[in-house]
Amino acid sequence: MTLPIQVGPATITINRDDRVVVCGPDGRISEGAEEGFFARDTRFVSGYGLWINGRRPILLNSSPIQFFSSRFEFTNDALLDASGPVDRHCLSVRLDRTVAGGVHEDYDIVSYARRAVRLTIEIEILSDFADIFDVKEGRLVRRGAIHSRWFRSRGELRTTYVNNDFRRELIVEVERADSPPQFANGRLVFVATIPPKGVWHACVKWLPVTRAGRRPAVLPCNAAAQPSTGPSAHLPKVRIETPNAVVRRAWEQAVQDMEALRLEDPAFGKGVFIPAAGVPWFVTLFGRDALIVSLQGISGYPEFAAGALRRLAVLQATGDDPERDMEPGKIPHEIRHGELAQLGILPYQPYYGTHDATSLFVIVLSYLYHWLGDVEILRRYLPNAEAAMSWIDRSGDRDGDGFQEYKTRSSHGYYNQGWKDAGDAIPAADGSLAPLPLALCELQGYVYDAKLRLAAMYDLLDRPADAVRLRDEARRLYERFNDVFWWETEGTYYLGLDGEKRPIESVASNPGHLLSSGIVPAERAGRVVRRLLADDMWSGWGIRTLSSDHPAYNPYSYHTGSIWPHDNATIASGFRRYGFAAEAALVARGLFDAAERFVATRLPELFAGLPREDGSFPVQYLGANVPQAWAASAVFRLIAVLCGIHVRSDRDGSRIYLNPALPDWLPELAIHNLRAGRGSVALRFDDGDVTVISNTTGFQIVRGPAPDESPPEPNEPRT
Repeated sequence: MTLPIQVGPATITINRDDRVVVCGPDGRISEGAEEGFFARDTRFVSGYGLWINGRRPILLNSSPIQFFSSRFEFTNDALLDASGPVDRHCLSVRLDRTVAGGVHEDYDIVSYARRAVRLTIEIEILSDFADIFDVKEGRLVRRGAIHSRWFRSRGELRTTYVNNDFRRELIVEVERADSPPQFANGRLVFVATIPPKGVWHACVKWLPVTRAGRRPAVLPCNAAAQPSTGPSAHLPKVRIETPNAVVRRAWEQAVQDMEALRLEDPAFGKGVFIPAAGVPWFVTLFGRDALIVSLQGISGYPEFAAGALRRLAVLQATGDDPERDMEPGKIPHEIRHGELAQLGILPYQPYYGTHDATSLFVIVLSYLYHWLGDVEILRRYLPNAEAAMSWIDRSGDRDGDGFQEYKTRSSHGYYNQGWKDAGDAIPAADGSLAPLPLALCELQGYVYDAKLRLAAMYDLLDRPADAVRLRDEARRLYERFNDVFWWETEGTYYLGLDGEKRPIESVASNPGHLLSSGIVPAERAGRVVRRLLADDMWSGWGIRTLSSDHPAYNPYSYHTGSIWPHDNATIASGFRRYGFAAEAALVARGLFDAAERFVATRLPELFAGLPREDGSFPVQYLGANVPQAWAASAVFRLIAVLCGIHVRSDRDGSRIYLNPALPDWLPELAIHNLRAGRGSVALRFDDGDVTVISNTTGFQIVRGPAPDESPPEPNEPRT
């Protein structure tokens, strides 16, 4: 059974770079709603409406066409003009919207009336310049002054907002109008006389000005349905073929979503891509999100890893600022460009309240080196990796006990600073909030992985003493972690240690990340796998973030019982790493079954952790970002896990290891344009057989597991 499960309210969202339009199905933008035209974290358009002879047109159909365009088809109700009645349904009214640097609207009205009709077309465009945080929280505060001015000779309306040093401007510009624009009663007004079968057209541009005097570019007329006129510098497409239509559609949607979520930072020039976290609220650089997307998407889109490292290296902290949770060497959590951030009301320029991004930076650097096979990438970012490791060993370990723990120092800081960063995400056994500082289990796994990877980098850069030192540190962490964090009675790891160094006895999904990091001894891995797939954790659609037996469990919550695709993809990779191929395929099947039932075969950021039963379907989480980069790139990781794709580079060259374990529901799959090294590779997997269709990477193809895929022996950390 398949059902088109809607995620979020019935809105139409289009976006490009950090520009987003969220409107109702009829194109309207309602004041007071979480809708509008947003750019650089400011809402430039807070209200929009269209009237013809004083009446709203009747919506027939509407839809996004591409991620940056949408179309709305209307007709008319019964109207009156100076000559008398105008029959209902005799007008075709089409509105096309595209977004690039600004918004381009095409209005086309065709009259099928048997006489000429005189129409008064009114367009209302309101601006409140609200900060995106105020919009999301529903707490609109006017801090500055707004002024509007109509320039009749230019056919444009300019609305400015000023609050101290923060200045924004919206220019509404009319072009190619078949009748001259006027401005009256706060609306653009056109008076048109249209003969039978006649057409009236106008272009209206919404131009957000975020830097002095610079009007952004928009797409040309009639670009909504023409991909060739869309945004330039598209990402190369990685394509799959498989008889499993659901997997194919999920992959294709993920490819489209990653194209929609790419940010092109002008500070670095064209071709440097950074993954935005999600639409509509997180269209900016997030350290953790960008790095996790880079890990998950490395087998499809190494451009994201390259862009994330480049941008985050520049933003890596060099000083100490408690209000921003900033410490030397730390990788940022989030950067914002709106009024609240620019004026210092919120600490987001940037904010550093993430505890895992710094370890993930080192891990992603290792991944990118392996996929590029270029040691220069290590030399380029080694100072950043060393600064990151210095933070891990000092500020990251607040009390010097050898474990990572976090506690905000900011008056606006995040209580929780792991990937589960909701305020209630880490509950104690009784459901109460675990007290700070918190040492989450997965943070220790990330550090273990980062130390071993940096040690390998030192080997390649002829620094053997540093390599030995880091491997020794990793060994000590491995041994002490497995002594302190192992929860024998549950057969898993404690969620973490609380501020009193007491184990947090809550069964959660976090220990699944430890399998991916390789810090779990081989003899314990099976117990962790079984615990994660027990009925209280496995919903049938995916692994829950928190056990359904826990007092704090809520399937509709953000982090205490919901299902996150990226969390499950990470866990599936850990299952496969320790040899649990069937269990990894089970997790993948659950997620693809969920994707099949969501609109557009698209996995949302998260969904409810309700149990799967006969006749049931996955239930949305209200407020989930769609599209969302973690969820989209999780599809790439799941396919890489099932195909057993690993890339390794060292002094002796680079190799692509292929060790497929395709389940019976995915017996055949081909991947085209998988990029690595100097080119790309195309592969076909068929019932355990692998065929190399083409290979221009310069890498050797090896059939079988990579050397470091096997689990470590007890007390023997992987090197």
